[in-house]
Amino acid sequence: MTAVAGAAHTRRALPEALWTALSARFGDRLARNASELERHGHEESWHPGVPPDAVVFAESTADVADLVRLCAQARVPVVPFGAGTSLEGHVAALEGGVSLDLSRMTRVLGVRPEDGDCSIEAGVTRAQLNTHLRDLGLFFPVDPGAPATIGGMAATRASGTNAVRYGTIRDVVLSLVAVMADGSVVRTGGRARKSAAGYDLTRLLIGSEGTLGIITELSVRLSPIPETIASAVVTFPSVQSAVECVIGLIQLSVRMARIEFLDAAAIDAVNRYSGLDNETAPTLFLEFHGSEGQVAEQVATVQEAALEHGAGPLHWATLAEDRAKLWKARHEALWAVNATRPGCRSWTTDVCVPISRLAECIVETTADMQALPFRGAIVGHVGDGNFHCLLPLDPGSATELEAAQRFNDRLVRRAIGMDGTCTGEHGIGHGKLDFMMLEHGAGVSVMRAIKRALDPDGILNPGKVLPAE
Repeated sequence: MTAVAGAAHTRRALPEALWTALSARFGDRLARNASELERHGHEESWHPGVPPDAVVFAESTADVADLVRLCAQARVPVVPFGAGTSLEGHVAALEGGVSLDLSRMTRVLGVRPEDGDCSIEAGVTRAQLNTHLRDLGLFFPVDPGAPATIGGMAATRASGTNAVRYGTIRDVVLSLVAVMADGSVVRTGGRARKSAAGYDLTRLLIGSEGTLGIITELSVRLSPIPETIASAVVTFPSVQSAVECVIGLIQLSVRMARIEFLDAAAIDAVNRYSGLDNETAPTLFLEFHGSEGQVAEQVATVQEAALEHGAGPLHWATLAEDRAKLWKARHEALWAVNATRPGCRSWTTDVCVPISRLAECIVETTADMQALPFRGAIVGHVGDGNFHCLLPLDPGSATELEAAQRFNDRLVRRAIGMDGTCTGEHGIGHGKLDFMMLEHGAGVSVMRAIKRALDPDGILNPGKVLPAE
């Protein structure tokens, strides 16, 4: 089982000379106390934590380069750490080594409103960047729904609620600065909106989860803040009718900013968790961006389509505080479902399928979920075919872990059988290693060749992304 994936790895000893060198270079930014090691060995998922041997807090690209150079000489692993919000065991130190914390690298290096882009350090979060930009009429649109660092978002190829209109992190990153496995620093491109010059190293590093290089700086595209923003909530008589409505809207090319789905179980959990009174039914949460006229037209089109699928009336709002209230259920879904079983940890699945197969996949998954020994829920970024099953399980129960494992295996095979993927946005970490061969086949050998070429000693986040040969 993936639950014990870390047990198959041998920890690499840290030579005393490395301790001495790290202490001399980083001083009090080198931590070895139990609380920091524990915090840096796990993230917000059900996966058991595996602590590192030390934590180094970097404050610049030069810090990262020096750390990697020292660890490379001793062949000691380096595991990047941003905000610890990942969900597939990305930060577990499966072979020991040093956890490299980039959360102090929070400088905005430059904003260029005339070009609609900016450069930042990897530890900047979406909220921090948008606070910095708020007086310029621009915003960073990729919203994974967690306080993740933007460097971590790039490393895991994140997307989130705005992807249906603004794209994923892959679509907005222009170039990167990264530290490679030997400690060398590379810049992967400039700020031009397109280039045909050589291999696309930017896209190679995006989604590599710190296994090919460590992202320290990014140049990203920004978007104008819309003239008008409207949010809406609408309920449906069934899961199928809700998802079929989404499919119809996508096929009509209605340019919504967000299309989020919560099933009745998720709505019920949120109502109890947050004291809300939403109708306990399959629900779509929508957001519209544009001019006042464009938004009004979009809302009218959605209302008509929803009624054709048996939906209730559209409840919508334009004031910021009213929009926040409407979105409260979606934003708190994970914590609300977890709260239905105090002490549980959430196994959060992450498949994505072509939009034409989405209703079929969700309906089959909903039926399959009924056999679990605990009550789960489904939420999703259904505008781009991505949905999550929230499985609140007791991580100490072998029975529940096994049931969740079997359910997840069926779900992934169902999605891949529909020309989908095992992960729309969370990444592989070590939690989804079992599905890489199923999804990519011989392509995994090509990935291994790239890994060996760029990290011959396997020191960068070992045990992640690629299954053992």
